[in-house]
This record gives sequence, C-alpha cells and structure tokens, in this order.
Amino acid sequence: MLYTAANTLAEESPMENRHIVIVGAGFAALTAARVARKRDSSVNITLVAPKAEFIYLPSLIWIPAGIRQPDDLRIPLDKFLRRQRIDFHPAEATGLSDDGRILRTSNGDLANDGLIIASGGRFLKKLPGIEHAITPCEGIAAAVKIRDRLREMDGGTIAIGFGGNPKEPSAMRGGPMFEFLFGIDSQLRREGRRERFKLVFFSPAPEPGKRLGPKAVKGLLDAMRKRGIDTHLGHKMKAFEAGRVITEGGEFDAGLILFMPGMTGNQWFDDTPLPRSPGGLLQADEHCAVPGFERVYVAGDSGSFPGPDWMPKQAHMADLQAEAAAANLTDELAGRPVQATFKVELMCIVDSGDRGMFVSRTPTTSRVLPPFIVMHWLKRFFEWWYLRQYR
Repeated sequence: MLYTAANTLAEESPMENRHIVIVGAGFAALTAARVARKRDSSVNITLVAPKAEFIYLPSLIWIPAGIRQPDDLRIPLDKFLRRQRIDFHPAEATGLSDDGRILRTSNGDLANDGLIIASGGRFLKKLPGIEHAITPCEGIAAAVKIRDRLREMDGGTIAIGFGGNPKEPSAMRGGPMFEFLFGIDSQLRREGRRERFKLVFFSPAPEPGKRLGPKAVKGLLDAMRKRGIDTHLGHKMKAFEAGRVITEGGEFDAGLILFMPGMTGNQWFDDTPLPRSPGGLLQADEHCAVPGFERVYVAGDSGSFPGPDWMPKQAHMADLQAEAAAANLTDELAGRPVQATFKVELMCIVDSGDRGMFVSRTPTTSRVLPPFIVMHWLKRFFEWWYLRQYR
C-alpha cells in the first residue's frame, strides 16, 4: 500500500493509522524501520528509496581481492519488508512541503505523521580532475572497477588517500581508505608482485586517522612504514590529472588513484526548508530531531549532530542515531516525552585482508589492539550476523 498526499494527516487520524515515512535504504534507514516497528506494531511505515535493496558497504574492501563478490553485498529487501510489514515506495526524494508533512518524490507525494531522513550523504567532488580518481565508497561498481584495474596493471604507482569537508570536521570517511591501502598491499604480496608496485598514501591531514585516536595514528603510520608504503601528508589538495596527484606540497605520478572526498548533504536537501549545518548537512539535536520542525528526524550521514569533532560517519554510529530517532518519533506520536539520545562511539576493525586492527573510542576511553588474524575473521562473522536480519 502506497500513501499519497491525500492520506489523512496526524492531527486528524487515530493512533493506529499513524504513518511514518523513512527516506533511505542504508544502515540508518533500515535500523530506524526495525526499531519503529518493534516499538509500535500498528503504525504504518513506508520506506522510500530508488531500489528495495541494501548494499553492505563495509565489505567493499574485499571485492578487489575476490574475498567477496558483488552479489554477496547486494541484499534484496523484499523478505525483510514483508516480515516487518513495511510498504516500499520506489523513488528518490526531491523535496518537502507543509512543514515536513509532505515528502516530495520522483514517484509522487507522500503524506506523513512523522518523517525520518536517512538518505546518506554526498561526496564533495569539487577538486579539478577528480573524475580521474575512483571513490571506493560510492558503491559496488567502484569496488569492481578497482578490482579490474588491479588485474590489468603489471606494476606502477597506486595512490590512495582521503580528504574532508573544511566546514564540517566530522563529515569525512577515512577508515575504508586505510583498509583499501593495506588490503591492496596484502593482495599484491599474496600474488607475488608487490615489488613491482609503489604504494603512496596521501592526505591533507598531517596525522591521518587522528579521529581514531593518537594510538591509532601511530599504529597506522607504523604499519605503513613496515609495509614499505610511502606517504605524502599535510599538503592541501589542488587537483588530479590522468595519472597524476597534485598538492600544494608537490605532485607525483600514479597509474591508479583512489580518493575519498569529504561529505556534504544530499542535493534534494536544497529543495527543503530544513536547517543546514555549515558543511551542508541537516542540523540535528541530541535527540536526532531537526530543530524547528515537528516530528522530523535525521540519522546517519545525512545529519550534523552535537558531539566531539571525532564523531564518526560510520555504520555503527548511524545505527545508534537511528535507534534514538525511531524511539523518539514513536514516543512523540504516542504522546510520550522525547527522551532518547545516542551514545557517541567509534568502533571499527581496520582490516587488511588477512588480519585486522581493532579501534574503539568514546568521550572517556580510547582503545587500540594491534593487527590479529582473529580480527579479520571477526569482521567477516559480524557481516554475516548483521545481514541475517535483512535476508
């Protein structure tokens, strides 16, 4: 059943007919849908996304080495949607009206009694020549392109790096680039051709990975030295050319360039009255509510949240924010006070294809474990454990 603008709005509808619309089909969106359904068995829920599928982005790092195939990470959501009694509206969000009670989409308008925006972020692709670099986290197609390029190369320089959003320190995703770096190094060693390649890690940050904590920075840089990986750090990016990386501190040739830009808000946010952060994300408070709008919440990469500047843009953090957003929206619809907040926690395994370094950070603690084989297998187990709820 699909809802349109003609559907009854909150102030006119009985409790059992309340309608929640969730924009997105990633970590935050699906977690919000699960939590909302668990907390209210009668509420109507509609998920809005171009396709009814979930892409498990953390495992893109394993596609180049063949540890994972594209279809392993593409999860159809039909069974999940049926189990959870969630309607699916195949469309892209295009804007809002009626103070958020109407979601404009490429497939018609949807009325709602409550809205959760979890449509992810958008990469800042303003550097001249950025089309010459592959952005790995754009999806499966990018990871496959990396795989194919590595197979074609007989040798040369591979440059891997990331940037940020200067107006939004938290709007960056550097962790996967360390994993691609170490993973490609490990892959080339297994294939017996590492000596034919030069690997260069580059970043405008003098201490890349600083958001993971000082111990993690030392561990990452030590790992690069041990693996014979060159670094080009602390220089502002200027441009890319075909086969070349150009920074204010110099330039170097590269036959393959992987680069993760900083992030900003989705294009469709421009066609809404919602407040934006300096970096272009949707403003949110500690409850994941968008200030000044009733029953409009945001979770994951779409939002700018109060917290430390190292607060990550990662799946774990998106899940925590989505849980708070769904809890608060269902409470608000039921007439209960809004109280849920989210824990600020960075937790990840920096994988290198055969082992992994565990990193965790909270406002009061920081922990780093050196690379172990068991961590690689723990990351693979977590993938299975997480995806089972959507299969």
